[in-house]
Amino acid sequence: MDIKKKTSFTFKLTAQQQNELYSILSTGNYVPREVPYTKIAVSSQLWNCNINLYTSGKCLIQGSGAEEFVINIMEPSILKQIVVGYEDELIPEQVSHEQLSPHIGIDESGKGDFFGPLVVAAAYTNEDLYKRLRDIGVKDSKAITSDKQAIVIAEKIKKILGPTRYAVVRIGNAAYNRLYAKYKSINTILAWGHARAIENLITNIPSCKVAIADQFGKSEDVIKRALMQKGKSIELRQRHKAEADVAVAAASILAREAFLTSLKQLEEKYENQFHKGASPLVQEDAASLAEKHGINVFLETAKCHFKTLDDVLQKSGHSRDQMPEEARVRSADKAALASKPTNK
Repeated sequence: MDIKKKTSFTFKLTAQQQNELYSILSTGNYVPREVPYTKIAVSSQLWNCNINLYTSGKCLIQGSGAEEFVINIMEPSILKQIVVGYEDELIPEQVSHEQLSPHIGIDESGKGDFFGPLVVAAAYTNEDLYKRLRDIGVKDSKAITSDKQAIVIAEKIKKILGPTRYAVVRIGNAAYNRLYAKYKSINTILAWGHARAIENLITNIPSCKVAIADQFGKSEDVIKRALMQKGKSIELRQRHKAEADVAVAAASILAREAFLTSLKQLEEKYENQFHKGASPLVQEDAASLAEKHGINVFLETAKCHFKTLDDVLQKSGHSRDQMPEEARVRSADKAALASKPTNK
């Protein structure tokens, strides 16, 4: 069954929530738009949506990626609660059948973070593993508000699955920036990471014939096209809100734990703090990092297509032209061009 995702959300925000959202939208990877009666209005290529924060305090989020923006940004950073539910969007019989059947779940972490890698994880479950994972409280990592809790649960998941029933693919920043400069598409990089995680896991579990992943991009075949020979025979089921599946939820927690670990390793290596997301604190971290190590350090520590890099470079008197070629591609470029006709 195809699940229709919601493409429009409206929230009434408190003054504090408005200030927090304003900070995120004004400093992150967003393109300004001109919309009457707004404090700030932006478009986001990363999340495929438009966000309008009106002077009344109303926040309107619209677009094909509106749900993803709400889940990844609004829920954990602004609303501090889960507002997008899973229960009404799946047939109970379908959930029960899939949850208990042997299959692989895939999810990622780090997509919206300026610093750190993009991490994709895959986890295998069957009826016995499903019950054991549910018993330790496995759910979508975005519903786990504490990083420490996510790390603790990830360790429990690893013990239950053992080393052969999960796989983690880290796309480090240097590789990520090369891939983005080549393909200019986050979805292409995501598809490659999802495909490699599937391939790595079915090497250990060749009998598994089904994989479940969140749906992203304009084509449902984006991951299928990236699969190599081993993965060609697997049935890939892509749907919105795939994190309702326990295998996908386990993968989301494993991916988050690997991302957090990688971020900590970067902090130790460069002796600099690395906050998550793309907030003003991230800009402060980036300014400190550039002062210590020079601007080319971002190739090894950040996702260079983010608008955040332009903001940091401008404040320090630098530009992308001073950096290697793989750091000169901006994700905002295409979004800015696309928004021009509507802003006149």
